[in-house]
Amino acid sequence: MNAPIANTVPLRAVRAPSEKYLDYLRRDRARRRNIRVAQALLLAVFLCAWEILPRMHILNPLLTSYPSALWPTFIELWNNGNLGKHIMTTLSATLVGFALSMLIGIVVAAALWWSDFLYKVLDPFLVVANAMPKIAFVPIFYLWLGSDYAVYGMAVAIAVFVTIMVVYAGFRGIDLNKVKLAHTFGASRWQVLTKVVLPGSVPTLIAAVKMNIGLALVGVIVGEFQSADSGLGFLIMNGSQVFKLNIVMTAIAMLALISSVMYLIVYRIEAAVARRYG
Repeated sequence: MNAPIANTVPLRAVRAPSEKYLDYLRRDRARRRNIRVAQALLLAVFLCAWEILPRMHILNPLLTSYPSALWPTFIELWNNGNLGKHIMTTLSATLVGFALSMLIGIVVAAALWWSDFLYKVLDPFLVVANAMPKIAFVPIFYLWLGSDYAVYGMAVAIAVFVTIMVVYAGFRGIDLNKVKLAHTFGASRWQVLTKVVLPGSVPTLIAAVKMNIGLALVGVIVGEFQSADSGLGFLIMNGSQVFKLNIVMTAIAMLALISSVMYLIVYRIEAAVARRYG
């Protein structure tokens, strides 16, 4: 009895990456490394100048403080139990304002895309509302919403109008041929919105998120300047009134740290979206 013939289908050889591709990867890694080094050097130069110039009395140390004074102030505030409370107050208000602004902005932008008549009616009002100085709304929100919720109103007021206009522009920028093709296959207007317009506007939505998270933080800080009894904005205002610049600079450093973390989160989301929709 003959032995069965083994399946001898040749395997396709796996080609090694070309030298040009490997050289491109090396240059790309070197470029990204150089960018990080340049960023670190720029931050180091700024901190050194901030430390040295007041000590040489080129800048008034009473008005600028020193970077070396921030850490002891941070420890003191943290041990007193105040700093954590202020950070969480500002962060939670920022996230709530950001979420409300994005939700309202997307819904209103979808309504404007749905009805061209509605867009033509509301467009001049949206432009005027976006151009108004939002700080003028602080006393109004304080009277309407009270001291606890005025900061949310400011966060939404500063961020929502930009969100509406950016998202609506993204909706209008969708390829009309895709919309016509969806209609040709019998898609309803709702299906076009959910299956064509929204997925096609993901890069625009990410851009709106990048702007909105910073604007919401600005709105919260402005609201805390005027009406809050806690938060980093309150800490900055209170420290400046009693000329405790160490407290002011420490609060600003915390804001910079919060902004950096939010930027990294949005950057990661943007990279994931680019891999998915790029």
